[in-house]
Amino acid sequence: MSDIGVGAKAPKKSCDDNNCPFHGSLSVRRKFLEGKVVSVKMIKTVTVERDYQQYVPKYTRYEKRRSRIMAHNPPCLEIHEGDKVRVAECRPISKEVAFVVVEKLAAPS
Repeated sequence: MSDIGVGAKAPKKSCDDNNCPFHGSLSVRRKFLEGKVVSVKMIKTVTVERDYQQYVPKYTRYEKRRSRIMAHNPPCLEIHEGDKVRVAECRPISKEVAFVVVEKLAAPS
């Protein structure tokens, strides 16, 4: 088990996934985002949705926006729908997936 250098606690459970940042050989890059898991229907992949505000200069106001990010889900983290998670940028794993879940922040209430 390795320290990935982002301050995330390593999971207690282990896995044999090569694309796990803790137990495999996948390294993480500089971008870290937080969001809510909205779908876990794919194999080892989750959809993370994040809400943010974008400034519109013409109206001098902010508008709400949201984006969906596909992220690799290592089996050792046991992520479920509704969990708040932190994802980190990594090398492209597939056509859509270039992020990996590194930490589970909170369970659904």
